[in-house]
Amino acid sequence: MTLDYAPSAPVAATALADVMERLGLRMNFAKDEEIFCQDEEADLTYLVVSGAVRTTRLLSDGRRQVGSFYYPGDLVGLETGDIHRFSAEALSDSVLLVVKRSALKAFAGDEAVDRAIWEATRLELERTQEHLLVLGRKTACEKVASFLMDLAGREGAQRNAGDHISLPMGRQDMADYLGLTIETVSRMLTQLQGAAVVEFEGCRRFRVKRWDALERLAE
Repeated sequence: MTLDYAPSAPVAATALADVMERLGLRMNFAKDEEIFCQDEEADLTYLVVSGAVRTTRLLSDGRRQVGSFYYPGDLVGLETGDIHRFSAEALSDSVLLVVKRSALKAFAGDEAVDRAIWEATRLELERTQEHLLVLGRKTACEKVASFLMDLAGREGAQRNAGDHISLPMGRQDMADYLGLTIETVSRMLTQLQGAAVVEFEGCRRFRVKRWDALERLAE
């Protein structure tokens, strides 16, 4: 089986993917189907083969916070403790490789596998730090621009190619990730399109028309 890695996926992950293919179970998840739930025992590790995954956490007052989004080549469910702090659901029809944590630990000491797990952990920390920066220090327009810029980078969109970029999540997912209302997200997207920074083709595809403007906002 060949993994549909995103361009941003680390090369070291291929060693871990090989191990997970040998030990893991290939599972299909329908759009919005739960993969694991908040506060569930974290005895499994997941590798996205195709599709996309979101992690969410329900707050005590019933509000939902989207933690992150995961794409082909990403590990999901890496935990330092024994339980999952977030739930995970499939954003679209997705395929994941599922392996018991104990089985992966059996490969501890394999340099390539250890390096891949370390790289995945590092990326998870960077993802969390970047999310905190977006939530705490950026305006609504900058948040949305940063989000679109990240997606463009993940898909390896070329500046002069006019590549169309997939938007696998809906407006509510974006709002819950960025700490905004869905109305604000929709308004910011309309503003960016009106300023000819981006151009949408339907709700789930866009292309960057002015990279310099999007980069300035994202930074």
